[in-house]
Amino acid sequence: MTGTPRIGAHAGTAVRALRARGDDPHHTSHLACRGGDKGRDDKAEKATAQKARAQKATAQKATAQKASPPTPEVRMPRTDPEGHGPVRFGPPLPEDGLPVLPELSAVLAAAAGRARSEPVGGGDDLLQAACGYWDRRGLPTAPGHVVAAPGSPSLLLALTAALGGDVLVPRPCAAWWAPYARLLGRPVFHVATAAESGGVPDPYALLETVRRVRAEGGDPRLLVLSLADDPTATVAPPELLHETLEAAVGEGLHLVSDETWRDTLHDPHGTVLLSPAEMLPGKATVVTDLAGALLPTGWPAAVARFPAGEMGDALRARVLDVLTALGARVAAPVAVAAAYALTEPEPLTARVKAAVRLHARVAAAAHTAVVTAGALARPPQAGRHLYVDLGPLKTALTGHGVGDAQELEDFLTARLGMPAPGGHRFGDDLGALRVRLSTGPLLGDTDEERAECLGSPSPLELPHVQRALIHLESVFDDLRDDAQRWEPPR
Repeated sequence: MTGTPRIGAHAGTAVRALRARGDDPHHTSHLACRGGDKGRDDKAEKATAQKARAQKATAQKATAQKASPPTPEVRMPRTDPEGHGPVRFGPPLPEDGLPVLPELSAVLAAAAGRARSEPVGGGDDLLQAACGYWDRRGLPTAPGHVVAAPGSPSLLLALTAALGGDVLVPRPCAAWWAPYARLLGRPVFHVATAAESGGVPDPYALLETVRRVRAEGGDPRLLVLSLADDPTATVAPPELLHETLEAAVGEGLHLVSDETWRDTLHDPHGTVLLSPAEMLPGKATVVTDLAGALLPTGWPAAVARFPAGEMGDALRARVLDVLTALGARVAAPVAVAAAYALTEPEPLTARVKAAVRLHARVAAAAHTAVVTAGALARPPQAGRHLYVDLGPLKTALTGHGVGDAQELEDFLTARLGMPAPGGHRFGDDLGALRVRLSTGPLLGDTDEERAECLGSPSPLELPHVQRALIHLESVFDDLRDDAQRWEPPR
């Protein structure tokens, strides 16, 4: 994973490189499906390629079953070999794998008898709780500037529809960002990130992309970014964020900051996280999915904070219109649980801190295992995942019939017995050998084992966690050994 060169004298080269990656506005269907793949084979070649991939997949599965039987319920559906495949096969948010907090379950159960539906955009209790949540993070908020919805995807869909124009996202980005723009027929353009972190585009690459899109008749209006990032698990430094925001606002882009993972910083005292809404209060909309830290992923609820002022009021009104048309209401019992979670009572804050601490330890151990084997990965700083580049192990992977991210996903999902979505699902090139690994599956197979992790002062020493980490290490060590054995003599 390399950084982005500064754009200037080499602008022509950058444009050619961006075109080669499939980002041309006239080929947005290919961008939406494959990142850098042009997908221009004729029908006969496509059929041949699909048959060959199916044969390779069968051989890989047979080999993997001998080495390490996969768990059927965690196998990821294979995407179409000609692209990313149906959106329904995309990976979900990394789950924490932990039992639901009893106090949270009690709140939901007590509200289960409510027959009255929640208003579109959220009821007063939920909106007031969201305001308090942001107030405690240095973002004073009034209920009239907040909207709630059943998950961040519906909010991003409504924002994209309300703002119009083309959408810019970092490469890689959360798997669910681009499909909603494509659903509306909006072109999506991926912008390279800097070397030190993901989630926030390199400012020079952003300027070049905007210039090139406009030169070819496009209309970029919206930039989606994330500070604590999925899939890279990194946190963008404030100076990079400031440069990118200046570039975006200078080009007239509206900013949507996905802050789903802001409460999962592994080192909250040593990591500086600034929201675009703090730097540019009138230019950024903040979206937070409560599944990041406060609610189970199966209880969909998210909140959005709009800028104060005429522009923010108009945008909020249009978003509410879209949500009304979609019937996108938070379920009443979930809304009660979400309001409780957003007030951050002591039992919940204690659980969040314990869960973050646990996942940070497991992520650090997994990071050590993969980089020791020769793979590349930025140290995880947030979330419940890490993003791994297996390019240095390409020789070994080629020997196993793995030549792209889809084949790598199939191979590692089978070998590890846990989902390992390929980088192509996050907007990376299909040819880049990258995957996102989650820490939740490493905590155990039962609620009892996972709860034991949460209460243990030394979770990495628990037998079931040790077994999971040893298995992860052995899979990557085997690839390293294969790469060394198959490396051609110099």
